[in-house]
Amino acid sequence: MPKVVLIQPLIPPNTGNIARTCAATDTELHLVAPLGFEISDRYLKRAGLDYWPYVKLHCHESLDAFRAFSQAQGGRWIGFSTSGSSSYLQFKFAIEDWLLFGSETTGLSAAVLSNCAATVHIPMSQPKVRSLNLSVSVAVGLFEARRQLELMG
Repeated sequence: MPKVVLIQPLIPPNTGNIARTCAATDTELHLVAPLGFEISDRYLKRAGLDYWPYVKLHCHESLDAFRAFSQAQGGRWIGFSTSGSSSYLQFKFAIEDWLLFGSETTGLSAAVLSNCAATVHIPMSQPKVRSLNLSVSVAVGLFEARRQLELMG
């Protein structure tokens, strides 16, 4: 099953909302430090409501620690970025993919993007709107991957 990876997220309610989406879809959530908040943050907990027991949460101390973990598990890194080379709608997701999302302010670094097997973007109709909220982007990407892989039931 695809896994969601947040690299250096900054805003607790976004991460809480993403955790709730991951709980609802039985999807692993990987957080890569440094984080812009403490895991015990009340805004993080509030956004995730009482679904935290259902979140398959994995925390990684650094990008290097996450890289080693994900390589041991196998699968491709798919980077979501405003500069992604193809639309997420045309991309063919695989069951073992790692869906990578960067921080709310900077997105994925060039170093992370260079290690991705592919980069995808979510098309914006309004050219003055650069991107969606992080939690919305994760939901859009995750649900498209699940739809393609027939995991919607």
